[in-house]
Amino acid sequence: MAPRTDFPPVRACLFDMDGLIIDTEDIYTVCVNLLLRKYGRPDMPWEVKAKLQGRPGPSATKLLMEWAQLPITVEEYARELYALHSVHFPTTQPLPGMVKLLSDLDRTRVYEVDQENGNPNTNKPHRVHIALATSSHESNFKLKTAHLQDVFSVFETHRRVLGDDKRIEPGRGKPLPDIFLLALKTINESLPAGERPIAPEECLVFEDSVPGVEAGRRAGMRVVWCPHPMLKKVFEGREAEVLAGHIGEAGDVDVHQLGEIDDGWADYYESMVDFPYEKYGITIPPAEVSAEGGVTV
Repeated sequence: MAPRTDFPPVRACLFDMDGLIIDTEDIYTVCVNLLLRKYGRPDMPWEVKAKLQGRPGPSATKLLMEWAQLPITVEEYARELYALHSVHFPTTQPLPGMVKLLSDLDRTRVYEVDQENGNPNTNKPHRVHIALATSSHESNFKLKTAHLQDVFSVFETHRRVLGDDKRIEPGRGKPLPDIFLLALKTINESLPAGERPIAPEECLVFEDSVPGVEAGRRAGMRVVWCPHPMLKKVFEGREAEVLAGHIGEAGDVDVHQLGEIDDGWADYYESMVDFPYEKYGITIPPAEVSAEGGVTV
């Protein structure tokens, strides 16, 4: 099929965290492998890790335990892994390009809503709202971000959706679309007066995991996939299937939620350095423009 090219400008960006904003994926691998070696098990291969990425903790733990066959309970595994996380997660750092990307998008708040018709004029530069949609539970989120408050301050507290958010039904984590739909809901419920609600197709999901890409596609949103190099290698030759959400991580779903191969809704990037804002209808204010003062354009 011919890829779609008539997308409306992006008005909201929804971000995964682990392996996308911060470099936690290699830390996760180190911690899991330390635990596996303790019980005489082999290191976790990337083919297994690929199935764990992006999922809520309980779901990922279940899959890992089924593969590893550790001689301990799920509760013991979770307790020992958290102890390792407590040591290693405070060392996390932002991945290349992410600090600039988040700062640039945050500065678009200087663009005011066109109050004459109650809608942002899409022919003019406009604000791009951002929200966090991570499968990390609150305890791990704090471990990973306490030393990076300057980075995560761009996400307003009410626009942070975590893996243990009580508004998400248990068992409805990625690769199902609920977390991204909820993140969009938090944005729409807190839009400035006069700004019309944002539609899913006006959203851009930033993901590194395959279940996360599938979740974004099933939410009816555009997706940017920026995977770890080893994850990219696992799916070598199947990139188009990943971008279409066709890997099948979510099982049977309504057909209207499925994407199509090369339909133009998703793109792969090696990193977030020099992100092409113009492709998505996003205009970034000049660097000297402060997000504190609004400008009418």
